[in-house]
Amino acid sequence: MATETFTPLKGHCACKTITYEVLASFLCINCCHCTWCQRETGTAFALNAIIESSNFRITSEAKPVLIDTPSASGDGQMIARCPNCYVVVYSDYGGDGTWTTFVRAGTLDDESKKTVKPDIHIYTSTKMDWVDLTSEKERGVPVVEGTYRASQVWRKDALERFDVLKQKMAEAKEVKEGKEK
Repeated sequence: MATETFTPLKGHCACKTITYEVLASFLCINCCHCTWCQRETGTAFALNAIIESSNFRITSEAKPVLIDTPSASGDGQMIARCPNCYVVVYSDYGGDGTWTTFVRAGTLDDESKKTVKPDIHIYTSTKMDWVDLTSEKERGVPVVEGTYRASQVWRKDALERFDVLKQKMAEAKEVKEGKEK
């Protein structure tokens, strides 16, 4: 069985103070149309490319500024912005970035962007009226009014990688709880 070779993806903020690499294929790419993403991005949607944090690395000397922001779920969101141009490079929903990173796909280099398309459109019940998702539906991309189950959308290899990640998360939690006793 042949394994596909993955070429790392590269990206940066507008001023290139923050640069990064993605070392594996994204687990899933969500195009979120919720009103919170509209407000936070100042546009019609956010294109979030989910990756294990271990497969994402900042390559610049400068590090992003991490900002805790409220979210519709109530769990909050940690947003990573360039300290110079303030562009959001990535975020993590309800966590501290230890396990997953939601890369803003618009910050990928031009060559890397060519490989990225949404796997699903979420929270379309609040999408802007002028956004027409007909061609996405024709392409076979799920369009849902709310959220979704990963098992219904993610590729098999992505689900397997996420299972490994969940195991690591559970082990880390056990270690932490053991130290607190």
